[in-house]
Amino acid sequence: MTTIQTAPEAKPDASRIEFVVPRGDLHQDPDGFTLDIEMPGVGKDGVEITFDDGKLTLVGHRAKPTSARRPVYTEFGNRHYRRIFDLDPSIDAGKISASIDQGLLTVHLPKAETSKPRKIAVS
Repeated sequence: MTTIQTAPEAKPDASRIEFVVPRGDLHQDPDGFTLDIEMPGVGKDGVEITFDDGKLTLVGHRAKPTSARRPVYTEFGNRHYRRIFDLDPSIDAGKISASIDQGLLTVHLPKAETSKPRKIAVS
């Protein structure tokens, strides 16, 4: 678990966010890459994806489940996920897309047409 402090000095827990580095798989095919990242309990509204200066940043937030019952013991809590990837320059940043289903974030990273292999006709 990585701890990120939001201020130069350590303050009470409210000033710190603990990020969990989620596990993932990267797959390649001729058209690009697909990145699958585990973010249990995170829904569509809890995901932030940014691309800046060749870096893809994935952040997920899971809120503690609410219940009308009084907990006697609980292991559930707020969870914050973050993972940063340096992207290959062949990726077409304008065509990156993502979806999330049952806590699995899938990010499609298509290659730019100019970086794909092509056949050259001989005349």
